Amino acid sequence: MIVAIASGKGGTGKTTIAVNLALSLKDKMQVALLDCDVEEPNAHLFLLPEFKEKEPVTLPVPAIDQEKCTQCGICTRACAYHALARVGKRVLVFEELCHGCGGCGLLCPAGAITEIHKEIGLVKRGTARGIEFIQGTMNIGTALAPPVIRKVKSRIPKDKLTIIDSPPGTSCPMISAVYGADYCVLVTEPTPFGLSDLKLAVEVVRELGIPFGVVINRADMGDCEVEKYLQEQSIPLLMKIPFDRRYAACYARGGLLVEEFPKLKSSFETLWKAIERRVEV
Repeated sequence: MIVAIASGKGGTGKTTIAVNLALSLKDKMQVALLDCDVEEPNAHLFLLPEFKEKEPVTLPVPAIDQEKCTQCGICTRACAYHALARVGKRVLVFEELCHGCGGCGLLCPAGAITEIHKEIGLVKRGTARGIEFIQGTMNIGTALAPPVIRKVKSRIPKDKLTIIDSPPGTSCPMISAVYGADYCVLVTEPTPFGLSDLKLAVEVVRELGIPFGVVINRADMGDCEVEKYLQEQSIPLLMKIPFDRRYAACYARGGLLVEEFPKLKSSFETLWKAIERRVEV
């Protein structure tokens, strides 16, 4: 089973849920945790994995043979991302805009376009506290997260519960991470901003056809509008985590909630049972 942990905004506790759910279940089943928040991965700060494998992520970008190029303009007109531009008698490539689709090379009648592989990130695989841990990281200055996320997800094991820590927000990186999941847990907070971004996230997972439920973190620090919205929309409330200064201090120093506060482990086990029931249905 693949469970994606996502949120409409950053800072809601998405990584906290992903890490502590994995730790709560690792003695009951085989678990893999994929950190697909490739712009700012931080699950490793809590689990301290031992990495054993590293694999670069590359993107095929066009290289123009200016001697063969006839400046016909087919490639520049075909590129939906404006990564190619004809300037005088040369065609320029803007690698930062290229999505690596390969269409320009296929369409070039003069055979003047080949591909070079530009490194845009790194995938690392290892273990942490009995959990298989896979992390993706984008190179500094890289604009595209989805290719790195897809590379991380290509390592999803078939025989384990896979928990995906998704990027925050509702744009392409988040969609790339949650796509294909069996269930999505949306983490929010009881604030106006939390509710606003939760609504956007709900629209995304509904459009993708993924069953989902919500976890409210710092549940007693704001208002009741999030819970009212969940009731109105018939969205399952899977878990509430109270606001507790001790939890915040634990998180700030890189501690693990289910180890410092063992009672929380049963709450995460209950969260898993709720997910399991809904996937079976």
